[in-house]
Amino acid sequence: MTIHPRDILKDYGVSPKRSLGQNFLFDDNILARIVGLAELEKDHSVLEIGPGIGSLTRCLAPLTKSVVAVEIDDRLIPILEDQLQNYQNVTIRHEDILKFEPSRHFDKSYSVVANVPYYITGAILRHIYDFSELSPDLAILTVQQEVAKRLIAKPGKMSLLSTSVQYYAEIEMGFTIKAGSFWPKPEVDSAVVCLRSRSNRLIETQREKEFFRLIRVGYSQKRKQLQKNLRSLGFPRDYLQASFLRSGIDGSRRAETLSLKEWQLLFDELF
Repeated sequence: MTIHPRDILKDYGVSPKRSLGQNFLFDDNILARIVGLAELEKDHSVLEIGPGIGSLTRCLAPLTKSVVAVEIDDRLIPILEDQLQNYQNVTIRHEDILKFEPSRHFDKSYSVVANVPYYITGAILRHIYDFSELSPDLAILTVQQEVAKRLIAKPGKMSLLSTSVQYYAEIEMGFTIKAGSFWPKPEVDSAVVCLRSRSNRLIETQREKEFFRLIRVGYSQKRKQLQKNLRSLGFPRDYLQASFLRSGIDGSRRAETLSLKEWQLLFDELF
């Protein structure tokens, strides 16, 4: 049975930091369900972001070849070292995940497991999928429920976040977690989402920078028509209108209504 985080932190004289979005999951049944979604096998490697006091790490370690646990809060490192001392396949890294390079720690494919604070969700996703040299095959993320809904959004309710992440991975909702399963208790419920990296990208790697520039400009002013937002890219108006026509996309639509495939069609015409 998992020891309550309050009791562990009290022993070390540590209090949760609100600035780091620290809410520690302590429900054994929920921890087991998260591990189940990760589909782990003995030859798998896992990157755990924000292990906290190691509750989930202790569930992951017996099922995998290795776990690299990256924790930014130096106060939690001694706790993790004590809690995980019996697991020789766990490496604890005191590091900012946004500066962590997976290719230095994993030779090939790996999975990500993380309880991600709201304020840094987008940055973490961009880092592991866009900026890192080696992306995960599978990511199991616990996020605020509202963020989960944004990630799995369909055309009509898309955002820069959902379009960007869905470019890299197919996303499914796992299950919801009531706020009472965390300590301190957050103000909202959470949800677990599963991200499976796409084997084939829609755009050639060397052109991705231009593609993401397109969608960023497209979402720059959400209430404006797409054709008006895209004028800032510098294309002549006639060329822009012709590109919309050839792609079969109405330029008066807003960015949130476009599917990933439509972004690809528009990109191919414009660039």
